[in-house]
Amino acid sequence: MPAGLSAEEASALAAVDEDAIATVLLDVLTVPSVTGSAAESELQHRLAGHLDRLGLDVDLWSMDLPELRADPAFPGSEAPRDEAWGLVATTPDGGDGPTMILQGHVDVVPAGDRAQWDGDPFVPRVANDLVHGRGACDMKAGLVANLAALAAIRASGAELRGRVAAHCVVGEEDGGIGAFGTLRRGHTGDACVITEPTGGTLVTATAGALTFRIEVAGKAAHASTRDAGVSAITAYGAIHAALTRLEAERNVAPDPLLAEYPTPYALSVGTLRSGDWPSTVPDLLVAQGRLGVRLDEDPAAARADFERCVAEVCAADPWLRDHPAAVTWPGGQFASGRLPAGHPLRDLVRTAYADVADGGAVPRERGAPYGSDLRLYSAAGIPTLHFGPGDVRLAHSPQEQVSISETVDVTRALVLTVLRSVGTK
Repeated sequence: MPAGLSAEEASALAAVDEDAIATVLLDVLTVPSVTGSAAESELQHRLAGHLDRLGLDVDLWSMDLPELRADPAFPGSEAPRDEAWGLVATTPDGGDGPTMILQGHVDVVPAGDRAQWDGDPFVPRVANDLVHGRGACDMKAGLVANLAALAAIRASGAELRGRVAAHCVVGEEDGGIGAFGTLRRGHTGDACVITEPTGGTLVTATAGALTFRIEVAGKAAHASTRDAGVSAITAYGAIHAALTRLEAERNVAPDPLLAEYPTPYALSVGTLRSGDWPSTVPDLLVAQGRLGVRLDEDPAAARADFERCVAEVCAADPWLRDHPAAVTWPGGQFASGRLPAGHPLRDLVRTAYADVADGGAVPRERGAPYGSDLRLYSAAGIPTLHFGPGDVRLAHSPQEQVSISETVDVTRALVLTVLRSVGTK
């Protein structure tokens, strides 16, 4: 046990159940909680039972989707869904102390081509210290660390001066409807740790990402007389080249927290659809992708920059001048976000991890080049950062995995973070 701990801290760390962490992780990985699916709701109900058994005050509710979607601040979504369940569990203890939020999302992305997986992606495999499976690092290990930290604090009998709230949210992968609905319900706090995979670092800022759609018109003709038509694919080529130049321009002199990434504000075209018959000149191309938002940049300014780029190409092209491409913004709209400069949460988590890690390692600070729920909590005035088990480079891939020992280390750091932030009586 590390030296210099209070009696409450030592007792809570001793109550961290490593076997239970592995058991619960394997259990939640068997639920194929793909964003928007019925299994996503199933996992919320399963977790509600787990949190209720810890003696927490549990709020499990069905979100009013039409109301949330009608909100001017709605963050967008991409996956179809018929329901969304919110889940917040709060310690009943506490007096006048602050509230610390431990947040994690239950949804995962689809498995993709299952032939690339070594086995069923939703049947977790254990190899020594590693657990393989869809959602292992993004972010069910972090979710389990939150639950385990709460379980240890409850088992230790620590009397808290403040409160701890576990926010289990849906729909993070496609916009953040779960976090948005949770905050709109009035669940708030004084600080928040989101246990997204950070690979032993501390993420205090995240770039944003805006989903775009470009429709390019062509003129249909028989392929044998293609000169009588205009290919939408050919017309799009000039736009794609301009977007490549725009990405380079937007990545000049990035924020120091993102300087380690080759392209911190990526502009990526993810899907292209054109044509409906091989021997017909295609009269429509639809391109969809994501536009990276710079730290502290207004998303409206990023959209305007993108739209201006496309408009300039159209104005210079004989065909597109009279048939301009249409740009729309469906799907997730992630603004950037960051922990306020000098906020004590950063050093609180760093010190807590150093106190439990081998050799007293202090996690370095950096930013992340993707959008997350951090920006929603930050926008609500809740100082927030990422710290959790797993390597994000393995997320969304057939190689997704997480270390059990790393998950235990994060759990122990969360225990100290919570006790030191909310205080004990």
